[in-house]
Amino acid sequence: MIKVYSNEDRFLVQQIKDMLESNGIPCFIKNEFAIGGAGDLSPFDCWPEVWIIDNDWQTKAEQVIEGVKSDPQQGRDWCCKKCGETNAGSFGICWSCGAQAPQHD
Repeated sequence: MIKVYSNEDRFLVQQIKDMLESNGIPCFIKNEFAIGGAGDLSPFDCWPEVWIIDNDWQTKAEQVIEGVKSDPQQGRDWCCKKCGETNAGSFGICWSCGAQAPQHD
């Protein structure tokens, strides 16, 4: 197992986990609720982390994460082609029907 991402924002951590899983990379979140330990522990030790289960996925996981972080379309709302629902740009899947967000070139 290897940690591939950490951030103080649980929403961003969940988004990375969702994107990894949608790319077939088995992963999990560690420290999801550890923020209550801040004060006794370093705040950085309480940040939620995304871990991949198999180290063989590390290269692909890093590519997916880099793609999410560098996506110029990130933050723009998008319309689902399947159900027509408007979704926040940070959503990788439609909140209404679960369809994948359109890929940006």
